[in-house]
Amino acid sequence: MDTHTLLIIGVGLAVAGIVSSAIFQYLHKRANGSGAKKASVLASSLRDEKLKSSIILNAIEDGVILVDEQQVIQLFNPGAAKITGWKVEEARGLAWQSVLKFVDKKGEAIDETVSPLTKLFKEGETIRNNDANILTKSGKIIALSFVFSPLLDDQKNVNGVVGIFRDVSEERQAEQQRAEFISTASHEMRTPVAAIEGYLALALNDKVSTIDSRAHDYLEKAHASTQHLGKLFQDLLTSAKAEDGRLTSHPSVLEVGAWLEQVVSDLKFSAEKKGLFMEFTVGGNGTSIDARQTDEVTGITGKTLRPLYYTHADPDRLREVVTNVFDNAVKYTETGKVSVGLTGNNQVVQIYIRDTGPGIPREDIGHLFQKFYRVDNSATRTIGGTGLGLFICRKIIELYGGRIWVESEVGKGSTFFINLPRLDTQKAEQMQASEAKSSTLTPITSLSSS
Repeated sequence: MDTHTLLIIGVGLAVAGIVSSAIFQYLHKRANGSGAKKASVLASSLRDEKLKSSIILNAIEDGVILVDEQQVIQLFNPGAAKITGWKVEEARGLAWQSVLKFVDKKGEAIDETVSPLTKLFKEGETIRNNDANILTKSGKIIALSFVFSPLLDDQKNVNGVVGIFRDVSEERQAEQQRAEFISTASHEMRTPVAAIEGYLALALNDKVSTIDSRAHDYLEKAHASTQHLGKLFQDLLTSAKAEDGRLTSHPSVLEVGAWLEQVVSDLKFSAEKKGLFMEFTVGGNGTSIDARQTDEVTGITGKTLRPLYYTHADPDRLREVVTNVFDNAVKYTETGKVSVGLTGNNQVVQIYIRDTGPGIPREDIGHLFQKFYRVDNSATRTIGGTGLGLFICRKIIELYGGRIWVESEVGKGSTFFINLPRLDTQKAEQMQASEAKSSTLTPITSLSSS
């Protein structure tokens, strides 16, 4: 059996699990019908591994590709040909870069050094992406969802890549239409809701109107509900903007230590009001950073040396994230404390928010940052929320090349981690000088153009 056949068999076995149930159902139907004899012939032929792999690869609508260690395509199924516009015989033997041309939403080529397969060959870790785009052979942009996995030898070196991908253009277009509808509807409904809220506030003002206690109680409840509705519309609008790239952001060099200290000072009252202890630490050990390195100690607070944690982000957007996570921690924590900490290494600035609440079930953690997802238990059902807050948080953090995630165990509380790229002091000072110069020149530019 030659090498090419072995490669086909390997990929066939890898994707067999995806379609095995479909084949089983097909055989079952044929065996119980008038075509039982033909089904028996087919079942018999499937015992041959090569034919079995060929049937699966030819029948599956998803694209399947196998790239060898020289980054040359060795296997390209009809599904891949249909999606990319390249014929099977044309694609085989070509470098994958010639066939899978990754582009952004505008159709501009992505730098090859950061393309998924280049990254996979370098790092040897499986890559999943539901928001990719490629150019077909004819130059059409196709929305792509893919999984690329490395083939490793005994020394963990990458000697090939197998990938499965599909065209999700229709799904993405439908999602965009839904997002546009939500955005338009939310924007239009905010105005009347704001008016209702304003009139209710006037009705509750003793200097404007006189009402009895029962009516006052009813109006207070109506006012609270209107505020909740307004928050829902605002979250819907923000989430729609975050998805299609319209979320306004004005990043600048930010020293996270001083900034976070002020944010925590503003937030602590909500925790203390509920009787929770509030804790703020810098340089603590509550993180899950893998390669902890010695911090560059350049800041002094009183008599305590403190590292300066610089990053490039919009402080207002970052405040939204920290406030949202902190408010959730307070809402779901009945007793104990909420801790906010800052740490990092030479590459990462990390903010963490830990609570002593009920914790999050393992099966819910993977879905927590999806739209409208809420943990379904007795605690969450009694606490209001839109299910959009953490989704918006993830989108904001990703704007700045960061990552947000949670580690939790039921009954032992939760810790949310926010990682942002760290700037060294010299780079931060250079960028600050550049920003200061730009802000000085901006009024002159505006005057000259008016």
